[in-house]
Amino acid sequence: MGLLAIIGGSGFASLPSLSVIDSRPVETPYGETSAPVARGRLGDREVLFLPRHGPSHHLPPHGINYRANLWALRASQAERVVALAAVGGITPAYGPRVLAVPDQIIDYTHGREHTLHDGVSGTVGHIDLTEPYCEDLRRALIAACARLGRSVVVGGTYGATQGPRLETRAEILRYERDGCDMVGMTGMPEASLARELGLCYASLAFVVNWAAGKSGRIITMKEIEENLVSSVEPVMAVLTAVAAENRAA
Repeated sequence: MGLLAIIGGSGFASLPSLSVIDSRPVETPYGETSAPVARGRLGDREVLFLPRHGPSHHLPPHGINYRANLWALRASQAERVVALAAVGGITPAYGPRVLAVPDQIIDYTHGREHTLHDGVSGTVGHIDLTEPYCEDLRRALIAACARLGRSVVVGGTYGATQGPRLETRAEILRYERDGCDMVGMTGMPEASLARELGLCYASLAFVVNWAAGKSGRIITMKEIEENLVSSVEPVMAVLTAVAAENRAA
């Protein structure tokens, strides 16, 4: 197992339990990353950390330089990447404050720089994305939840939408018909870029609201923020447990 990197999403512009050793910018062929890559200790293990929305959560989902972020993590010696994801729940098992480890993804995004094989280097590359998440790391996340006695939904399909607006009720019904269990805005092209770079990538999702039309109420930022706060402790516990099993850290 290689060095573990954590990509922080909404609610995780920093990691409360991370003891930072250093934080430095990484130059990439694709421009600037969302933030400097931090190297620190989580429990007694060394990890890398990068907040995808930036240190002040100023980057919208469609404005994130996913290529630079993933390239920088690999350049910093990451081999495994846990991507944190705040999501809306669509199907009944994915209610607010539920933890989930998805196993599939559907990409509804558009206009994002979604590949390293953009023709600039003169090469074209194709990757197999039949299973978009690294199964070894998924199992590590699920096992960590089990050791901690944390309830987790194993599997599920993440629908990646463009954002930054939330979805309409009709869109959520469409995504449900397509087979989506949860909806978020950053899962792609992150997952496919990680595969292009040879990174073992998995997502730890935490549900912060019912998706549009699923609760009979209008979605409010107050609700989302309260559920984000409630998700910090269980998410940090799982991350610390996964890091502890990272023998190369």
